[in-house]
Amino acid sequence: MTDSSEGTGPDPARLYLPRRKVAFAGRRGTAVSAVSSVAVIALLVSVFFWAPGGANVRATFFSFHDMWVAFRGDPSKGLLSVGSGLITNIWMFLLSEVLVLAIGLLIAVARVSRSPVLAPFRVLATLYTDVFRGIPILLVVYIIGFGLPALSLGAISSQSPAVYGVTALTISYSAYVAEVYRAGINSVPHGQILAARSLGLTYAATMRRVVLPQAVRTVIPPLLNDFISMQKDTALVSTLGAIEATRAAQIYSSTVFNFSSYVVAALLFLVLTVPLTRYTDHLIARDRSRRLAGAS
Repeated sequence: MTDSSEGTGPDPARLYLPRRKVAFAGRRGTAVSAVSSVAVIALLVSVFFWAPGGANVRATFFSFHDMWVAFRGDPSKGLLSVGSGLITNIWMFLLSEVLVLAIGLLIAVARVSRSPVLAPFRVLATLYTDVFRGIPILLVVYIIGFGLPALSLGAISSQSPAVYGVTALTISYSAYVAEVYRAGINSVPHGQILAARSLGLTYAATMRRVVLPQAVRTVIPPLLNDFISMQKDTALVSTLGAIEATRAAQIYSSTVFNFSSYVVAALLFLVLTVPLTRYTDHLIARDRSRRLAGAS
C-alpha cells in the first residue's frame, strides 16, 4: 500500500519554514538593534545630565532662549541671524557645485587624453590635481581671500569675501572631483572605446557619446560625498569675514558669551547634509543591487 502523500509534492509547512526563520531572524535583529541604540542613547543622556559640569554645559551650549535668539537674530543688539547666514552658505555651495562639476570634468578629460597636441594641458592638469589636493582647503581660502585683494587688479581685487570663498572652494574641490571623474572614465571597458572608434567616431565623439555617459552615472555617489564635504566647508569662508551661519554664530557667542549659537549652526548644517547623505546611501545601495543582479 502506497503512502497517500506520494506524488503530492513537498509539504507546504516545510516549504515555508526557511522563510519563517529568515523573517524571525530579521525581527530579532531589528529588536536587538533598537534595544542597543536606546541603551547607548540613554547612557549618553545620563552622562550629559548627571556629570558634575552637566548643568554648566546645558546652560552654555543648549540654552533654548539663546538658541532661538541666535536663530532669528536681534538687530537692535547687533546680533545677526544664524538662519539668515545659512542662506549665504547655500548659495555659495550651489554656485561652487556647478563650477566644480564643469571644471573638474575638463581637468579629467585633459588628464586621460592621449593626443600629443594636448600634452601641455595633460601636464598642467596633473600638476593642478597634485597641488590643490595636497594643500589644505583653509590655506587655499587664505591665499585667495587675502592674496587677490592685495594684487590691486581692479574688479578682481574688489570682490566680496563670499566670492573669494567660492573661488577657493571651486579651486580645491575641482582637483578632487577631477580624480573622481577620471576614475569613472577609466572604469569604462576599453573594448567599448575601440568599438566606437572602429565605427568611425572621433575621439571627442567617443568621449561624449560612449565614455562620459557611463562614467558620470558610475561616479554620482562619490560625487555626492564630495559635495557633502563641500557643503560643510563653506563655513571656512567665515575666516575671510563673510557673514554666513558660522560667522553669525561666532558674533552672537562673543556678544552674549554663550555658545548655543554654535549648536544652532551645527543643527542647520545637519538639516542640509543628512538628507543628501541618505540619498547618497540610497544611490549606492541601488547601484550595488543592480550590479549584483547583473552578475547573477
